[in-house]
Amino acid sequence: MAVHLTKENFLTELNKVDMAVVDFWAEWCNPCRVLSPMLDEIEKKLGSKIKFFRLNIDNHPAIATVYGIQSIPTLLIFKNGRPLASFIGLMQPKELESKLSAFVS
Repeated sequence: MAVHLTKENFLTELNKVDMAVVDFWAEWCNPCRVLSPMLDEIEKKLGSKIKFFRLNIDNHPAIATVYGIQSIPTLLIFKNGRPLASFIGLMQPKELESKLSAFVS
């Protein structure tokens, strides 16, 4: 299950892993609610190669601002603690899994 990030642990957690996916979301966001179980399923397949995290933008707006998050859901891919790519919006499960798999293959 994805680790929930806060302003206190954001950089520490990302710097612990080589590859990470951060799901920027909010409770009121319906597409975010649809995406969450999809990410859980993908994590079961890819979790040994890429670490999954979640960040609630309502609780931590400053972090969302730093990374230019203007729309949710947004997934940011990090490599060695640095942003590498982003995906905005909801997509089909197979498409999402394919895009994330490309970073760990």
